[in-house]
Amino acid sequence: MAAADNSSRQGKHSIPIEILDDLCSRFIINLPQEDRGNLVRICFQIELAHWFYLDYYCTDESKRLNPCGIRDFAAHIFQHVPQLREHISNLDEVLDNWREYKQTVPTYGAILLDTELSHVLLVQSYWTKASWGFPKGKVNEDEEPWKCAAREVLEETGFDISNLINKQDYIEAMIHDQIVRLYIIANIPRDTKFQPRTRNEIKACEWFPLADLPANRKDMTPKVKMGVSPNAFFMVLPFVKRMRRWVVERNLKVGRRTRHKSMGDIESCKTKNKTISQGLQNEIQEYQQNSSHKYTSNTHGTHSNTKANGNNGAGPKKSGKMTKRQLFTPQNTHTSNFSPLLKDNSPAEDIEESVYLNFVAPSWANFKFDRRAILECLT
Repeated sequence: MAAADNSSRQGKHSIPIEILDDLCSRFIINLPQEDRGNLVRICFQIELAHWFYLDYYCTDESKRLNPCGIRDFAAHIFQHVPQLREHISNLDEVLDNWREYKQTVPTYGAILLDTELSHVLLVQSYWTKASWGFPKGKVNEDEEPWKCAAREVLEETGFDISNLINKQDYIEAMIHDQIVRLYIIANIPRDTKFQPRTRNEIKACEWFPLADLPANRKDMTPKVKMGVSPNAFFMVLPFVKRMRRWVVERNLKVGRRTRHKSMGDIESCKTKNKTISQGLQNEIQEYQQNSSHKYTSNTHGTHSNTKANGNNGAGPKKSGKMTKRQLFTPQNTHTSNFSPLLKDNSPAEDIEESVYLNFVAPSWANFKFDRRAILECLT
């Protein structure tokens, strides 16, 4: 009865033989010998083939193929592959067991970025030889996610990331009811030698420019820039935009830390030049004392003149426009005696008080910034 159901299912939907050949050669027939009898493992490969079929064959207007569900697609594959035909009568049971297993076993791996955060490491497996993906794999029972990621990366690339993983720094996605979490590992030298430790599983490890990976199914950038079809990155596609966003945020954080470090260097330079600052401070204090002495003398003179003129201590009368006190000596002034703390209509007492609040030592008047010295402090 089940066989009849599967036959009727195939009758409702048809996939051309040449496309089935391509899909099976990509995802099924190259499986290692030990995995060919594992129906759960085969179902995972059928899922990848189904995803590929929907995303690339069904969206190709020249082929005019109709999409189908995973059960209809699996029926085509089981019927097309001789080694799987004996299981077609139990197809529903096989798929139910696979789905139950898949929902309980997440996949963990890593995104390896180079020192410039411009390239990402991808691996190519023997049974998906026309596709590239991240080093990842299914977690073992009672295994921590980050330990699974480190184990899978070590097996597929020969590179140990166990001491580089930040447990909180990862990208996670739900792909066809399965959790896929990839920990981000940055600053890996591009000349690192990768040597897969598994046999007949990983065919190649290569760096790819992050900017050239496809952002969507119709993005032809990989074809133009690298001569590789965007179909080859269908397992990478769900993570591309989030990887680029992570790199942008990381660069912003690094930029902020660099600016903070520069300010610290400036403070260090100030400490080193403490003796010079003390000399200038002595000059300022001397100038204060002289100004204070002059101010005291002028004040006594003003009081005596006030009494003589009969103003009863009310202060001098304001007649005409007030002039500002000249804070710079004539030989040190450039164009004006402008004081940023005083306005043209400031009262006389504010001008007198400014001697204390806004003094400028004569030796500062011709001060010029040494741009080269400042830049050296920042390096």
